[in-house]
Formats: sequence, structure tokens, C-alpha cells
Amino acid sequence: MTHRTLPYAAAAVLLGVLTVSAWQTPPPSPRPAGEAALVARARGIHERVIAIDTHVDINPVNFTQLSRNYTNDLGNQVNLPKMRTGGLDAPFLIVYVGQANPLITTDAFEAAGYRRAYDQAIEKFEAIHKLTKVLAPDRIELALTAADVRRINAKGKHVALIGVENGYPLGDETTAVRRVQEFHDRGARYMSLAHNGHSQLSDSNTGEREGWKWNGLSPLGRQVVAEMNRVGIMIDVSHPSKASMMQSIELSKAPIIGSHSAVRALCNHSRNMDDEQLLALKKNGGVIQLVAFANYVKEGSTPERTAAQDALRKEFGLPEGTALGGRGFGRGGRGGGGRGQGPGAGSGAGAGRGQTALAQLGEERRAQLQERLAEIDVKFPPPPRATVKDFVDHIDYVVKKIGIDHAGISSDFDGGGGIDGWNGADETFNVTLELVRRGYTEAQIAKIWSGNLLRVMGEVEKVAKSLQP
Repeated sequence: MTHRTLPYAAAAVLLGVLTVSAWQTPPPSPRPAGEAALVARARGIHERVIAIDTHVDINPVNFTQLSRNYTNDLGNQVNLPKMRTGGLDAPFLIVYVGQANPLITTDAFEAAGYRRAYDQAIEKFEAIHKLTKVLAPDRIELALTAADVRRINAKGKHVALIGVENGYPLGDETTAVRRVQEFHDRGARYMSLAHNGHSQLSDSNTGEREGWKWNGLSPLGRQVVAEMNRVGIMIDVSHPSKASMMQSIELSKAPIIGSHSAVRALCNHSRNMDDEQLLALKKNGGVIQLVAFANYVKEGSTPERTAAQDALRKEFGLPEGTALGGRGFGRGGRGGGGRGQGPGAGSGAGAGRGQTALAQLGEERRAQLQERLAEIDVKFPPPPRATVKDFVDHIDYVVKKIGIDHAGISSDFDGGGGIDGWNGADETFNVTLELVRRGYTEAQIAKIWSGNLLRVMGEVEKVAKSLQP
């Protein structure tokens, strides 16, 4: 019995009602027809597979308070009660730190800037460990290997894993390589070398608009890739540039992942992978974890709306790519949360990746930003938000283009992610239901939800073992 049995008790009762007559008079087909039977079958599959979400952002505050923490439903998108309700087994909790905003500070790539980033990263590592060791050790356990994931899940507990988004906290040539080992020792099992904006290690996807710094990986970034192979950290290429991804594949002795990306042929965004990248990923043996981030799933902006939002970011000194909130972004579950969206950004459960820059604006300035966003919504209204069906279209595309062995699932919850139908961990089952509707088998769904990612994780572990004395 898994931890997901209790939330589906009602479904079990329904199955009992549907099958009583079957025990008395065998039906002509082995499976009852109709919507109720399809939902029941999908629930059974969802309960049996291990559902891994490879990208969930966190706010350390939600892991450190004894009275109000991840064991409660905080109104954010992911917490233990919502994971139980929706059947989300294993989130990668993210250690994210962005580069300092050059409009606010001048030491982004100096010792002081690196030190601040490192301290913030350690705070998030320690917050995750507190959840699994102090706050809820009987409900969730940290996994360090692919085998751990299966072992912990078999015990009926949730699984926590750690991913690092942005290698910036590694620091410069004096610290970067040795900190790869340190981050691994603290539990990191994947890491990307850049976020929105070029780092000391790699170009970012944002270079398509702002120009390139390294034309892919920096010399230090190449050393970090080799060290990640050696210690056993999966290389994540979701935010770095296309050139950086291709160079990482050339250098890596192990498969790589895109921890939260989508398909560029379906949504033309620099964060998404084009067909050439997908084919390279297949050759490498890696996996793309398709992301349920509305703006990466479905083009949700006209050129005029995009230009107006870009101008607003510049006017308010916000990093490029910061989700701004407003009617077309980050709906539900976070009180205007996501990447620090909304007037309350920077505190509580709603604080996400853009929280630092937005918090530094001050309350009055943030209120002005929201007023301007409302004006943009009126002048250039967004189209309908992406849905679960739109999201599964991306899974379909990858499966048809490069095969079932290279597709996975992620949300980017509490970091701007969410679509209609899967806007929190409590709605996770809806993804499985849509996959069943489209004819995916249980074995295929198991690969997509976790099997492919665990395969890559295991292969990275083997490569690390072969490289270590």
C-alpha cells in the first residue's frame, strides 16, 4: 500500500460498485466502458507509478518555522498535504540563487557577490534537510540515488530530491570546482550552469536577445562539467543557451537532462528545445522533463504585449525573464506568488525566484508596478491560459520525435509554473488522466513520470563510480 491509497478511497468504493455485478456475471469485455471506468483505470495507474516532478521552487521560510511549514497547506502550489492529495510522490526541491542585479549592485561577479549567493544556496540546502530530518521525517525522506527513490517510495513515504538551478553560487576559479563536490555532498543531484542571464560558467538562453558572453560554456564551465561527471551530478541544460547545451553533450561522459523545458516547435521561446536539440538529446541518451509553465507551453503574448512587459522590466530595473504577474501569469495558489509576483512578493509562501529584485523595489514601487501591469492587461489582453491538454501535446511531440525513453514531467511550481488543470501538486493526477485518454499504456506512463529520469540518474551514478579512484 502506498501513501496515495487513502486519498483515492472514494475511487476504490466506486470500483467496488462497478465490479460487484462482474463477479456474478462476467462482462463481454475485460474493462467496463465509459468515463468512470477510464478515470478509475487512470487512478489505478497513477497510484502504482512513481510520480517525479523535477522542478519545484522553495522559500526557506516554509521549511524553518515550526508552526507553519511544508507540513501544512500554505496556499502555495506544493506542500505535503497537496502532494498527498494529488499523488505527487517525489519533487526535486530547488536550490536557486540568481545573479545579483547589476542595476542594484556592482559586485555580481566579485568575491562579495559570490559569497552572498553561496550563503543563500546553503540556506536552501539546510531548509530541505530540516524538512526531511526535523519537521517530517516520518512523511518524507531525502533520496541520494535512483535506488533510494524506489526504496523510499516502497515504504509509503514521499521522496525529496535536490536540484541546483544556476551554478553562480559555485563562485570563481578559486572555489567553483571544489564546491561541486560540496553541493553533491549536501544532496544536489542535478545542476544547471546558468539561469536568466549569463553566469561565470555559461551563456544563458537570454543571450538570444542580449548577445553572447562565452559562445556556450566558459573555460571554468567546462571544468565544472567534468567535475559534475566525476562526482555524479546530472547536467541540467534548461536555462543555458543552445550552444552551451550542445557543448555540454560533447563534453559529458554521461546523459544530460533538461529539468524543466518545453518544445520550441510548439511554443517559440528561447527556454524551449528545438528539433536539433531534441535529436542531440536522444543521441546522448538524456531526457527532457516537459514543463507545465504556461508561457513555455503556449505562446501567451502578442508582440505588443511582450514589448510592453519588457519595457516595464527595464523601467523598474528587473532582471530579464522575471515573471511579472498580471492576468496572464502565475494564476492561483500563491497569492500572486511565482517569481515574486504580486504586491506581497518577497515574503511568505508566495515568495519565489524574482522575490529579491521585486522586494528591493519597496512596497510603493511594487504597487506602481501592479498598476502598470493592469494597464497592460487592459490594452494588450492575454489569450486563454495553457491547459493540461496543451501540456501533453508537448509530451506527444517528444515521444513521436525522439521516443518514449526521453520524455519526463516537471512543473516549475512556486517559481511561475502552472497551467489550467495542473496548477498545484493537488492536481497532479490530471496529467496521468490525460495520458490515459491519449492511449498511453501503464508502462509508458511509468517511464514518463519517473522511469526515464531514474534511468539517467542511475547512469550518471555509474559514470561517477568509473571516474573515481
